[in-house]
Amino acid sequence: MIADVNIAVVTGGGHGIGKALCERLARNNIKVVVADLDEEAAQAVAAEIDGVAVKTDVGNEQSVTAMIDNVENTVGPIDIFFSNAGVVFGDGKSGSASADGVLAPVDDRWDISWRVNVMAHVYAARALVPRMIERGGGYLVSTASAAGILSSIGDAAYSVTKHAAVGFAEALAIRHGDEGIKVSLVCPQAVATRMLDLAVGPGAEENVFGGADVDGIMSPEQVADCIVEGVANGQFLITPHPEVVTYFQRKAGDYDRWIGGMRKFRRRLAEE
Repeated sequence: MIADVNIAVVTGGGHGIGKALCERLARNNIKVVVADLDEEAAQAVAAEIDGVAVKTDVGNEQSVTAMIDNVENTVGPIDIFFSNAGVVFGDGKSGSASADGVLAPVDDRWDISWRVNVMAHVYAARALVPRMIERGGGYLVSTASAAGILSSIGDAAYSVTKHAAVGFAEALAIRHGDEGIKVSLVCPQAVATRMLDLAVGPGAEENVFGGADVDGIMSPEQVADCIVEGVANGQFLITPHPEVVTYFQRKAGDYDRWIGGMRKFRRRLAEE
C-alpha cells in the first residue's frame, strides 16, 4: 500500500511518533502534511522533509474539516490519513472519575481526552470516508495505545478513550472494508515521547500491562518503522511491542485473574 501513496496526513506530526512517522513517510517519497496544534513544531518538521505544515486542533471538528478541505484543494487527494494526535493527563486528586482542570482551570480532563483521543478519529472519518469511497478507496490509520486493549494504571480517562478509539477503528474496518477503505489500528506500549513525562508517578504511563513491568521502551522511530511495515502489509492490528498480544490473550483468557493482577500491581506501585 505504501508504494501507492502520494499524499499522507499525520496529525500530531510535530512531536513523538507523529514526527517520526512524517520523517519515515518522506523517505518513501510521499508528500506529507504535518498537522499539529503546535504550529511552530509542525513547520519545523515540514521544512525538514519538504512537507506541508497545517495548524490543526484535532479536538475541534471545524478545524479538522478545514484542514482536510485545504489539503485536498491545494495539495491533492489524501491517500492515507494517520490520526495520531493524543493527550494524557493522569488521574486527578479525586481518582478515576476526576474532572480536575488540565490545560486551564475550567477544563475537564475527560472532555478533552474524549475530543482528542476519540472524536478526532470520528471527525477525520466524517470528512474523508465519503471522498475516499467516491474515488475508489483510501487508508485510515488510528493510533490508539496498548491501554486501549488492556488498561493503564493511574489514568482512567486515557484508558477509556483509547478503548473507544479501538472500537471506532473496528467499526470503520467492518462497515467500510468492502468499500475500499483500509483501516489499521496502532497499539504501542511505552514509547519515549512527551507522554511519558506527563505520567503520574514513575512508570505509571502505559507500562503495567498484564501485571508486569514494561518490557521495553521503544523509540518513536522504531514505532514508526513498525507502523509503516504494518500498513504495507495491510494489517489491522499493529502492535510494535509484540508482548502486548500475549497480555491481551491473558486478559481474555481469565478476566477476573487479570483484574486481580492489575490491582496487585497498582498496590505495589503505591508502595514505591
